[in-house]
Amino acid sequence: MGNKKESNCESNKISWQDFEKVELRVGTITRVEDFPEAKHPAFKLWIDFGEYGIKKSSSQITSLYPKKELVGKQVICVTNFQGKQVGKFMSEVLTTGFVVSEEDVVLAIPERKIKNGTRLA
Repeated sequence: MGNKKESNCESNKISWQDFEKVELRVGTITRVEDFPEAKHPAFKLWIDFGEYGIKKSSSQITSLYPKKELVGKQVICVTNFQGKQVGKFMSEVLTTGFVVSEEDVVLAIPERKIKNGTRLA
């Protein structure tokens, strides 16, 4: 079948209880800034999660998304990670996406606009 990568799904199985611990919520990007101090090209994002507040995220999505296109876009994020210091910036949530090449990440987004803070089930 060509260049299919081997899946490690069998060896990395998690329980339903493990999955329930991960909080995936939708939020709307309200602000985007360049992040020249990052090791890899990235943006600083501020994401509104409604009743859960505005959280920051460092996101390596510069190759496919211009800053002006990101403001107002809803994204799916892991909101219950411990913060990660990236240079002088504290990334509070993980913005999810699909790595399609070394430089390109396609954001995971809801197909319809939904209330900020809604949890993926």
